[in-house]
Amino acid sequence: MSERQAYRPLADRVRPANFSSYIGQEHILAEDKPLRIAIENERLHSMVFWGPPGTGKTTLARMIANYCSAQFLSISAVLAGVKDIRHAIEQAKQFQEVYNKPTILFVDEVHRFNKSQQDAFLPYVEDGTVFFIGATTENPSFELNNALLSRTKTYVLKSISDESLVDVLKQALKSDELLSVQDIKITDELLLIIAKSADGDARRALNLLEIAVELAENIDDELVITKSTIDSVTTQGLRRFDNKGELFYDQISAFHKSVRGSNPDAALYWYCRMIDGGCDPLYVVRRMVSIASEDIGNADPRALQLALNAWDAFKRLGAPEGELAMAQAITYLASAPKSNAAYMALKAARAAAQQSGTLEVPLHLRNAPTKLMENLDYGKDYRYAHDEPDAFAAGATYFPDEMGEQEFYHPVERGLEIKISEKLKRLRALNKTQ
Repeated sequence: MSERQAYRPLADRVRPANFSSYIGQEHILAEDKPLRIAIENERLHSMVFWGPPGTGKTTLARMIANYCSAQFLSISAVLAGVKDIRHAIEQAKQFQEVYNKPTILFVDEVHRFNKSQQDAFLPYVEDGTVFFIGATTENPSFELNNALLSRTKTYVLKSISDESLVDVLKQALKSDELLSVQDIKITDELLLIIAKSADGDARRALNLLEIAVELAENIDDELVITKSTIDSVTTQGLRRFDNKGELFYDQISAFHKSVRGSNPDAALYWYCRMIDGGCDPLYVVRRMVSIASEDIGNADPRALQLALNAWDAFKRLGAPEGELAMAQAITYLASAPKSNAAYMALKAARAAAQQSGTLEVPLHLRNAPTKLMENLDYGKDYRYAHDEPDAFAAGATYFPDEMGEQEFYHPVERGLEIKISEKLKRLRALNKTQ
């Protein structure tokens, strides 16, 4: 076998095999946590690991197999199909018959399997042929079948902190995999730069370290990783965003809630996080137009126009110049008075329309463009508002007769809606006098 064929990435070569060398995920793997206790006592159960890339999902699955003396079979949902699942099941049955020991079937990127492929696991998880461990970066609630979820326990793995990533790098530097080259000199400050560039991903951190080792300079008979070397290997680092994935929706939700919560600073921060991760700014500005109506509405109608202006400005200018228009609109929307009265009114009106069925339009609200329609009393007794005092026909009705008059829109006591509320109260009071 050639050297190229035999190559394994550093992240795979230094993969920890026990809890003493596994760094991170203390919230589920501390000594007093149920999962840690179950593993150490060889009490297997099927599970799903949900977390960002490079947080140790595959490593943890392999560790569980080691602790529980189980056969470890791995398939990737990106490449495998039902045929591969059946083959793995046959291997598990044979292993159980020969050795009377369990099999862990690890499915990476399990969210890539469709419903029928996921269903293929169910009978074998149910009868104990395999203990299923699925790994996913997507929300299992949306991506996995309820039948499969009901047979597994979901564990959430978190991004690894910068401090823990530094520990991962130091552990790798002490391993035989790198010490076999020769002792490598690198400062804690440079390790921290690698960690920050990796953005919570241990695999990425180790890949960057491996490249840095290959580029290390020989200074006074010592292999030294310098600041310039680190700068060269980390220049392309991007923050995690995962366009249209779970993190995408988490961050756009944080952005929306920051604007709604009148915090322009947090809104700008989440906007920059998304842009830094590769999000299309036009997606954000479309959400801003929605926010202008949903959360600000008539409390400040200028918000909608400013959001539309920002959209137009960015399409004309592009980045980075158009981002200033975006920032202007974001800070304005976040600082504007808030009202969801129009949003709530629409929901209430839609519900009423769905519940009331096809009620007739009252005759006085119908047009009468023909003599026949006029003879049928279309438009009879309609009161033209502009002919009335203050352009308001007090006591006139506009709903179907069976419904009576309804009130869906309730302006809040903020911004322009204060004046709108005062006017509607006065007009409704006039209606009651007629």
